[in-house]
Amino acid sequence: MLDAKVAELLNDQINKEFYSAYLYLDFSVYYSEQGLDGFANWYKVQAQEERDHAMLFLQYMQNNDCPVTLEAIAKPDKEFSSFADPLNAGYEHEQYVTDLIHTIYEAAAEVKDYRTMQFLDWFVKEQGEEETNASELIRKFDLFGSDPRSLYLLDSELSSRTYSAPSLTL
Repeated sequence: MLDAKVAELLNDQINKEFYSAYLYLDFSVYYSEQGLDGFANWYKVQAQEERDHAMLFLQYMQNNDCPVTLEAIAKPDKEFSSFADPLNAGYEHEQYVTDLIHTIYEAAAEVKDYRTMQFLDWFVKEQGEEETNASELIRKFDLFGSDPRSLYLLDSELSSRTYSAPSLTL
């Protein structure tokens, strides 16, 4: 059985990962409504990744005989006035999720829960990649987004992103 604090933080993370999926799906809808189907695709894939992250946390809890409590998922409340707004909000959100993962890791380290720390190692690495991807997308948009032709090419590039499930073994 997991330490009570660690289990609570892991359970909270399940719900926060589902919120992340919901948030990115909202970004996808926004871009689709703006006619930027490549950006919409990029965030739809991102939503799938976040949903799978939630499922990995859920399975880890179940593998450790811990009860899982699913909470209501809040409605994303972001209003967008430019194409860059979701990109910036996504980067900020990834930084927030990184902090959450680090908090769980610290709690596991305090109680010498090495198995949970090993489980979280994958997420620590993943969050580094998530922040890099989000900042690179902002950088590309800053370079090319103000020119319609370049925006079209960037949108086309983003339409080629496909989903592949995480390769974390529990």
